[in-house]
Amino acid sequence: MSRLRSSMISDGGFLLFLLLCFVSIIFTAGNPNLYLQNIFFLNVAFLIAVITYFTNVTTGLILNILFIFGYGTYTLYQTVVAGGLIGTQNYFWLIVTPIFTLATWLLTLGNRQLQSENEQLIKENQSLATVDLKTSLKNTLSFQADATVFMALSVRYHIPLTLMVISVKYWDEIKRMIGEDQLMEAVLDLSRMSQTNIRTNDSLYLLNKENPMWGMLLFTDRPGASIVIERLRKSVEERNRGEYAEKYRVELVLKMGAVEYNAADINNPLEFIVQAKKQLEYDV
Repeated sequence: MSRLRSSMISDGGFLLFLLLCFVSIIFTAGNPNLYLQNIFFLNVAFLIAVITYFTNVTTGLILNILFIFGYGTYTLYQTVVAGGLIGTQNYFWLIVTPIFTLATWLLTLGNRQLQSENEQLIKENQSLATVDLKTSLKNTLSFQADATVFMALSVRYHIPLTLMVISVKYWDEIKRMIGEDQLMEAVLDLSRMSQTNIRTNDSLYLLNKENPMWGMLLFTDRPGASIVIERLRKSVEERNRGEYAEKYRVELVLKMGAVEYNAADINNPLEFIVQAKKQLEYDV
């Protein structure tokens, strides 16, 4: 309903602006003797409308007050000193110019409300999304939901569960050496490489996108996770000697750590991540 109301306000302002343009053009063309004068006032009306569009309604109102005061003073001078008559010409621009500003304000009000609602929807979508759009990997929100279930299964059926985390050594230095596009490609390549080295019933997550860190939930014990770590390490070393050397011109080195789930020490998924990240400090 709010979005529909914003759209109606914007459309109403746009239609009113078009109607005013049509009326102003007919009025200006209807009196050839005052053509230049009408063109001047039409440009003033447009100028105030444009300034209102790029600033706010308060600025538009102040400019309209100044215009009405100036034009009213000019009309009074023409009437009292020059002996002129007050006619339609004098009233038209005093009425139409503020309405131009009103139409512009309605147009911008509706557009800004739509933009604000769109930004809010984008933020809500990002906060609720469980999959990273570029890598198609599950994110931290999805990890928390899955880890809660897996941790409960581990306790109930005595299945070993290990969280392995992966990051890239010297990432800050690498960021300064290669461009933004290549950084994203590196994240994608490492994500694909990691997926090929785990079993189909294991899960891979992108826990941090800015300073890339992946998480793997493995249904195995700590020694089993060590096998996966060595497999990943060899895969990266092979690629560093081949495609990565040509593509990035820098060596991508992984830091990996793993911790086996223990219900007595780990109470929730976030603590699971914290415990696993501590293991990265030992991989030097």
